Amino acid sequence: MRILWILIFSAVLLWSGINPKDQFTWFLEVVPALIGALILLFTLRSHPLTPLLYSLILIHCIILMVGGHYTYAEVPLFDQLSELFGWQRNNYDKVGHLAQGFIPAIIAREILIRAQAVNGHHWLNFLTVCFCLAFSAFYELIEWWVAELTGESAEAFLGTQGYVWDTQSDMFLALIGACAALILLSRWHDQQLRQLNSKIT
Repeated sequence: MRILWILIFSAVLLWSGINPKDQFTWFLEVVPALIGALILLFTLRSHPLTPLLYSLILIHCIILMVGGHYTYAEVPLFDQLSELFGWQRNNYDKVGHLAQGFIPAIIAREILIRAQAVNGHHWLNFLTVCFCLAFSAFYELIEWWVAELTGESAEAFLGTQGYVWDTQSDMFLALIGACAALILLSRWHDQQLRQLNSKIT
């Protein structure tokens, strides 16, 4: 499992770094994936995660690296989908922001449960969604700061494509993603957490 994770991550990272559409955008998009991989490496023995969470993090990294290679506004598959469905923009960035709620929801949930930080599923779900919204909002702030510091060179990183409600829709999709993750994955996640706890203890 771990070796397969590393192989897939490395292969996609290598592919994404070969002649990307915009080198600066590639760097900005891939840095979070590299930071995440380093955190997983350093916590592998002290704080192992559930297989579900490792898989979701890998998916999120792949989404970032694909967006970095093409830029979010020019992913070919979503150009084709735009023509097919009559969209006025390439919506690959919306997949990224949906994942920005879906995957961090399981990260937050796992940390809160294992740290025994809350009592009851209602508080767990509420704080998980709050974390995802805070994370999404903070990422929008990072995009703003990067744009202010670098000027036009960050346009591909922002990926607004002229959509006036881009920031708000990004955070709304993160909210939908977080709620969907809690609804669809909580039972599976609980089962894996029990199995992980039995191995640790």
